[in-house]
Amino acid sequence: MKHMVTLLLLALFFAVPAGVLVLISLAPGWRFPNVWPAGFSFSGIVFFLQQKEQIFSSLASSFGFSLLTVGVTFCMCLVPAAVFARNDFFGKAVLEGLLLTPALVPPMTFAMGLHFFFIKLSLADTLPGVVLILAIFSYPYMFRALVAGFQTMGEHYRICARNLGAGPFSILWQVELPLLMPAVIAGGSVVFLVAFSEYFLVFLMGGGRVASFTGLLMPLLSSSNRSLAAVLTLIFLLLPVALFLLLDLSLMRSFRKKGMA
Repeated sequence: MKHMVTLLLLALFFAVPAGVLVLISLAPGWRFPNVWPAGFSFSGIVFFLQQKEQIFSSLASSFGFSLLTVGVTFCMCLVPAAVFARNDFFGKAVLEGLLLTPALVPPMTFAMGLHFFFIKLSLADTLPGVVLILAIFSYPYMFRALVAGFQTMGEHYRICARNLGAGPFSILWQVELPLLMPAVIAGGSVVFLVAFSEYFLVFLMGGGRVASFTGLLMPLLSSSNRSLAAVLTLIFLLLPVALFLLLDLSLMRSFRKKGMA
């Protein structure tokens, strides 16, 4: 009973703001102190349909570089996470703390320092530059998830596969990666959210040439077009939720086929 009450409260906690956004999208003139909108209008939805090509283009761009960021962070963190999970060495705690600093430093300070080097490397105002800055900024989340995944998995599977004659690549591809998939999904979800919702880093490193959904949404939040801003915010909310539900269902289906769930 307690669990049901907790789940109900959490559902209300997330559903109420979404419901308010739906009302604002249909009632752009809704203002305090009116408890209920005095009138409804579909002007925001009409404007959205008129500008759908630009909106969906920005959405596809954000979705694309967010997925690329997840892939880059995974490649960056796989080997260091295995080393940290399986070995104890002098200065490990200090080095791990240094690796986690991007998650602790304010994005503006972090980005301004790297922007100079990205200009020198001709990565500024490019998609690879945006992906790389997002990957550097968000890799601590993937790193911690993979370290926990390697620690949970242990070394028994790797030792058994090696004793049976499997090579390093076969062990990684056929043994470790399937067992690491929950950790990859957990870390990748956070990295995707960070990259998808980031505005300042994309704007600074992309220089306005790399389209992003947040770059389209942020000016609308301070404009008078509250209806369109609410519509875009709902899309901004629903897309990651739909993606994570799809990943969860796919992962559970895969585990059931293997008899692991």
